[in-house]
Amino acid sequence: MKDERVLLAHGSGGLMSQRLIDEVFKKAWSNEILDNMLDGAVMEVPSGRMAMSTDSFVITPLFFPGGDIGKLAICGTVNDLVACGARPLYLSVAFIIEEGLAMDQLRSIVKSMAETAEEAGIKLITGDTKVVEKGSADRVFINTTGIGFIPEGIDFRPGRIEPGDKIIVTGQVGDHGLAILSQREGLSFTTPALSDCAPLYQLGEIVNKYGNSIKCMRDPTRGGLATVLNEIAGQAQIGVRVQEADIPVSLVVRGACDMLGMDPLYMANEGKMVIFAAADAAEGILADLQSLPQTADAAVIGEATSEPEGMVLITTELGARRILGMLEGEHVPRIC
Repeated sequence: MKDERVLLAHGSGGLMSQRLIDEVFKKAWSNEILDNMLDGAVMEVPSGRMAMSTDSFVITPLFFPGGDIGKLAICGTVNDLVACGARPLYLSVAFIIEEGLAMDQLRSIVKSMAETAEEAGIKLITGDTKVVEKGSADRVFINTTGIGFIPEGIDFRPGRIEPGDKIIVTGQVGDHGLAILSQREGLSFTTPALSDCAPLYQLGEIVNKYGNSIKCMRDPTRGGLATVLNEIAGQAQIGVRVQEADIPVSLVVRGACDMLGMDPLYMANEGKMVIFAAADAAEGILADLQSLPQTADAAVIGEATSEPEGMVLITTELGARRILGMLEGEHVPRIC
């Protein structure tokens, strides 16, 4: 393709659209389902329960330490499926591209999506591309919809949480939020701030073997750990108590948040999971998680309680207890 930038004509549905599809998308994502080039994807699915999730990605900047919008789009939907207890199978992708986007940037995003999807074992099987006038978008927005198969005996939902269940977080929190903020504001630290953006397909393989001992999972993206804990407490009508000293936070995130007057518990994550699990299985789950490089910093941070219903209480490192509320307003906008 000779054009150095995306033009409106690339969204016309004509010859230039076909070249864009063939030379950028199909070339990177080729598989036996996508290559049929039908108006939709026709695929085989296992019999049983399926999970479906959809998400849109409008992050700025498009490229950041530890990832890019393409990797983020795959990880976000894969992790939502994993949180449902599903094994990710198929993904649809839709692009809204602003005219003028550098073709090299688009190729890089598409390549990143292909590599991340291959790592996670999910196939990109259908999609759509639209091009809008300059000024109508911010270079590129991506929408993904994924489907996955839920094995027999898996039932992850807030209503199954009981008092005494342990709360596990699978690693250090706040990395993604700080990486995006530092990139936007030109902040630099002795230890670089890297996004935790990653597909958690291996996590699904671990937790599924514990069956009903896993009560609920949720990925703490926008709003961070504190917001997810409040969402689950409200949905399950249980209390949540966590220990600040047990929550894993890297030194760079803790130091930067102290300097900027921010709270790492509200910073976004893109490669972490919050797990509510039966107390008698927590030790085994934690040991299995810590055996993987991706979740080596997993920790038990608290437990579900019978009261106060719908509230999260945190015991600070000084021993005081306070309410940990849900995020109000925008902490860091356009984070995913």
